[in-house]
Amino acid sequence: FIHGQEVALKSPTTAIHHKFGYCPEDRKAEGIVSGLSVRENLVLALQARRGCFKPLSKSESHRLAEKFIEMLDIRPRDAEKQIQLLSGGNQQKVLLARWLATEPEFLILDEPTRGIDVGAHAEIIHLIDRLRQSGVALMVISSELEEVVAYSSRVSVMRDHRHVRELSGDEVSVAGIMKAIAATKEEAANV
Repeated sequence: FIHGQEVALKSPTTAIHHKFGYCPEDRKAEGIVSGLSVRENLVLALQARRGCFKPLSKSESHRLAEKFIEMLDIRPRDAEKQIQLLSGGNQQKVLLARWLATEPEFLILDEPTRGIDVGAHAEIIHLIDRLRQSGVALMVISSELEEVVAYSSRVSVMRDHRHVRELSGDEVSVAGIMKAIAATKEEAANV
């Protein structure tokens, strides 16, 4: 349901039209398009939402690239640099910028800080918190429990591809998550 209306999301394009975004866990295999520039990677989702008959102008794509390069401190600041030449943290920022350019209402981030340096890690955590505070609905999939606790209002604990427990309020803590992960099937069923 989106804004009270039942919607069938039959394709990624349909989800994009409904203001969904998704940053995959494996940015190199499923996220970036390595032969393209930072600018070209950044505008992919917005172009997909607009459709092939309403192409973004080069000036519009440059403006968006410059805006997000500045906003997310993407380095180097060269929008025409091929994305595969950037560090992992900066590639991740470009993926986040790709979806932010679409002004998402629901953003799924799968392991958003995996494989990046400490500085980029802190910047991405800060960005997630800013998005949360601005009202963007986020689903963050992460094995980094301290991160999850830092920015989550609700945590759904999964074990062996099954939902074990949902935590909220004061239950959202590293200890609470670990307890839910370690619970037997009978214990989880009784909560």
